[in-house]
Amino acid sequence: MPDAHTGHAVVPQVGNMDSKSYATLRARTTPRAERYEMGKSLREHVSRESMGDWSPPADRHDPIRQIEHSHEGRIDWLIPVRVERMTESPYGFLRGTAIVMARDVALLPSTGITPVISGDSHLGNFGFYASPERDLVIDLNDFDEAHPGAWEWDLRRLAASIWVAGRQNGRTEDQCEEAVAACVRAYRVEVSRLADEPLMSRSFQRLTAEKLQSDATEGSLRKEIKRATKKARRRTSDRVLPRFTEEHEGTRRLVEEPPITTRLPARDEELLAQGLDDYLQTLSPHWRRVLGGYTLIDVAHRVVGVGSVGLRAYVALLEGSSPDDVVFLQLKQARRSVLAPYVHGESAWHAHQGQRVVEYQQDLQTVSDPLLGWTTIDGRQYYVRQFRNMKGTIDLGSIDAPALVDYAGVVGRLLAKGHARTSGASMIAGYTGDSDILDIALCRFARLYADQTESDHALLVEAVKKGRFAQP
Repeated sequence: MPDAHTGHAVVPQVGNMDSKSYATLRARTTPRAERYEMGKSLREHVSRESMGDWSPPADRHDPIRQIEHSHEGRIDWLIPVRVERMTESPYGFLRGTAIVMARDVALLPSTGITPVISGDSHLGNFGFYASPERDLVIDLNDFDEAHPGAWEWDLRRLAASIWVAGRQNGRTEDQCEEAVAACVRAYRVEVSRLADEPLMSRSFQRLTAEKLQSDATEGSLRKEIKRATKKARRRTSDRVLPRFTEEHEGTRRLVEEPPITTRLPARDEELLAQGLDDYLQTLSPHWRRVLGGYTLIDVAHRVVGVGSVGLRAYVALLEGSSPDDVVFLQLKQARRSVLAPYVHGESAWHAHQGQRVVEYQQDLQTVSDPLLGWTTIDGRQYYVRQFRNMKGTIDLGSIDAPALVDYAGVVGRLLAKGHARTSGASMIAGYTGDSDILDIALCRFARLYADQTESDHALLVEAVKKGRFAQP
């Protein structure tokens, strides 16, 4: 519930896995059965049926002003690019406005069970990537907003995104409802299953591309998985080398493609080079030695995503002992999570936001990029990862309604797995229970919030028509 003085949500930290809480192995943990009952008792505080409630409060913040607030500190000339991507569709708007939905859901009644959550768990933020063993896996795949927070904030955002995306792709309301119900049901079942697993075994649960394809029951989903995984396996540094680079005065350099890829002043290149040297110290000793065998050849600014447009993001080209031995690294500016104000107000939990992104990504994913690290450049904080790491996504426009239901169940399971890896699985399972009460409630919320998203998107389109986001 909102605090009367600050307007922030008061979130009891009953499930927070802050690393500082585990400075000893001598304290006895609460038994699972007791934690399950604790979760079940929370229904008296926040009923499962009430999870379906949504109506914009009278003092709801203007979404356009919130978008403008999120633009503070971004690169001015890229703001119109970001806005254009958000005006393309309500789903594009949802993807780019985590700041809007964060406030909307954080000020709703909360269970107070707070594992590490994604903070931006929309349908498009699940995808394929390579494990350290080069297996293709699927999992949550965006962590810019990751933070301890209420598990239902993530599930609400995922449910709403399924409904919005379903409408965009011509699905009926009944078909959208079926997909959201499948997602929530899969989340419930998986979190309950994992709550009964030993803590250690939860950390090894993962879904490979091969397992996903064999489990898929719908033909169009199997076909899309095959297409997406084939494409993902080609997205490696050596495969994109001819397209991303060119020979210039006897050396290789990144191809400039304004406004997506642009060159940097010499001063910025030197700052990035120093920042990458500092980043090496955040890697494990093995990967520090491996990457230390490469030489930085070139860097460039490269626009990515929707929500991240306008923040500083760079690509670095590294070359090994031969011209065809290359690695592309991506540096992305990291700022405070949009969830942070609703969890701990204005106080700072995280000294380095890039480190926050990296550590919470490793919390939520079963396997992660071994080159994840962080650095500070010219006073700004960044996280670093491989730029081409066999990343891929399911094209929602290529699957039919039954396949959307099938895939919604997959992402529901993956979200549950991420939450269960950190804290609170037994309490979440106790709260959600075995019935479909929560499924029905979140279907209602998803439909109502899809309406809200479409309304907010229309406001943005109108604001753009009036020149509110014109090129500076």
